[in-house]
Amino acid sequence: MRTAPGLLYPVSATWRKQVRVSYQSIVIGAGQAGLSAAYQLHRRGLVAGEDFVVLDANERPGGAWQHRWDTLTLGKTHRIHPLPDFPFENQDPTRPASAVVSDYYARFEALHRLAVCRPAKVAAVSHDGTWFSVRLSSGEELATRTLINASGTWTNPFWPVYPGSQEFTGPQVHTSGFVAPEQFAGQRVLVVGGGASATQFIVQLRAAGIDTLWSTRRAPDWREVGNDPEWGVAVEREVNARTAAGLPPKSVVGTTGLILTEAMRAGIDSGALISRGAISSLGARSVRFADGTSEKVDAILWATGFRHAHRHLRGLKLHTSAGGIRVLADSVSAAALPGMFFVGYGASASTIGATRAGRKAAVAAVRRLAELGVAAGSADASEAGAENRPPQMTTAR
Repeated sequence: MRTAPGLLYPVSATWRKQVRVSYQSIVIGAGQAGLSAAYQLHRRGLVAGEDFVVLDANERPGGAWQHRWDTLTLGKTHRIHPLPDFPFENQDPTRPASAVVSDYYARFEALHRLAVCRPAKVAAVSHDGTWFSVRLSSGEELATRTLINASGTWTNPFWPVYPGSQEFTGPQVHTSGFVAPEQFAGQRVLVVGGGASATQFIVQLRAAGIDTLWSTRRAPDWREVGNDPEWGVAVEREVNARTAAGLPPKSVVGTTGLILTEAMRAGIDSGALISRGAISSLGARSVRFADGTSEKVDAILWATGFRHAHRHLRGLKLHTSAGGIRVLADSVSAAALPGMFFVGYGASASTIGATRAGRKAAVAAVRRLAELGVAAGSADASEAGAENRPPQMTTAR
């Protein structure tokens, strides 16, 4: 594999002095999915910084993990699967997962010199029938033959709206803004959401002596998974069926249910993990539930999940009337736009799924380049004939 020299960009804006105008592929996002895709492009002969580039809106390595709260230690997370050919083992389970994973990603980037440009936030993407145009919020415009989107969900938190939401006078914090139980010290907290984050927050808050109430729209879907090897396959099959039909992916818990661990059993037995049901309305410092009962609360912790961050792709008009993006049987290729690939979407929205999807997307991208008559890892297409030249791009130096 060829490697472009001098392309290990530091955590600064110096990459703008080296960035090219056109590429064979651009990867948006540097989390598990984006790094996996970049590595697989590299393995297939594309040179980082010359033939492809990774654009990361964050200022440092770590993807969404770097934003997780410090009390979420590695031992409390669901299993984190490794990046390709880079073992994730012998880690201290008592360290914050944010620190462990950020360090792990940084070492992977450095080892493979993946030319990650950061901070590089993508504002908009368009397509002229041959080339994708990628416009950054800082003004640069880049062109690419293929585009792999790995923008994840963290930057698009979902805040539900209920009657009286604007009247509530206490603190309202989303999962993305959670720091530690101490930020709710002395308050009675309403935790809203039916996913794993909600249950973990309740256990943490109760352990810190903070009173909580739990609200879910539906009864919690507790499941005992055990060692069933077919469980993950069934989950993936269900998610793929939705994305193939152009339906928006369900939340993680909507597909997997809540895993019934010993800690969760203890929470149920203590009464902490008994849902009061759906919210009917909110008052200045109160909540009314659908069953007609009301409770005083001082703060609300919205553990209501995230939506895929696809705002920058709106110009491509890929969303179906149902609100999803239809992908082909390979689970990564956009059905409506050849050369557009999604990783970390649908069934690949997990560390193990993201790693697999990265490989699939790289394989599909190289195949698309061959269909266009561009040899993977060849010289910049702009140096070839007029039919291969990218549209006029601009850079902001």
